[in-house]
Amino acid sequence: MTTPTVLTERSGHILTITLNRPDKLNAFDFPMLRELAEAYTELANDKTLRVGVLRAEGRYFTSGLDLAALAPKLPQEVLSRLNPFPFELVRGLVPKGGVDPWGITTPLCRKPIVTAVEGRCFTLGIELLLAASINVADTSATFTQYEVSRGLFPFGGGTVRWPLAVGTHNANRWTLTGDEFPAAEAHRIGLVQELTEPGQAVPKAHEIAETIARQAPLGVETILRNGRLAQDKGAAKAIGKIRMEFARILTTKDLRRGFQAFKNREQARFEGN
Repeated sequence: MTTPTVLTERSGHILTITLNRPDKLNAFDFPMLRELAEAYTELANDKTLRVGVLRAEGRYFTSGLDLAALAPKLPQEVLSRLNPFPFELVRGLVPKGGVDPWGITTPLCRKPIVTAVEGRCFTLGIELLLAASINVADTSATFTQYEVSRGLFPFGGGTVRWPLAVGTHNANRWTLTGDEFPAAEAHRIGLVQELTEPGQAVPKAHEIAETIARQAPLGVETILRNGRLAQDKGAAKAIGKIRMEFARILTTKDLRRGFQAFKNREQARFEGN
């Protein structure tokens, strides 16, 4: 029986997604790319799930693409055009109507993803962080976006979301050199939102996820949607949607639950309607 390269575990409203190819440094081959897309799609489509936590087994969060496994299976015409091939690769492995974890071929997951980084995080791993909602790393973690050292460039998040997330100059420092940098620097520039002691990134990510899972699901999804709209289309476009979003939220039962809980000085129990 083949061991899954991506594991999922449910706990209440949280889906924990684990990269599970530690003997290969969690490098992505075809099954792992497909299974991660399936896990994100499960989170997106299941109404009982509200937050995802992404973690990894082993010493590497991920070392990127497993070219040794992928190259023999790719057609020569694709290999001859290396720069665009990740787009075609991901598009072909995402379930129909599903979620691409990197958001380069389909929209990003509409539900929050909290990542927990331990060990070394290369290339595609950084792009998973850039496509996530909140990133946690322990102080021993390191990061590298080294495509330029291989004659390539970071696709998707590496070229677009990096500057938006951390500023052009901060992004250039690491994408133009391919240098490895520590968790403290990732935190300083805003790639990582929280640092923990070694071994504590996963518990902290779950703590954050549990807090998010207690909030109003429709409010959480609206925050993510409008923030991404502002990034993609500009602030004016996002502000133009606010009235419509506000009117929709005003009709929800969760709004009444929230105000009633506030009046009673208790934690609201939201149901997503």
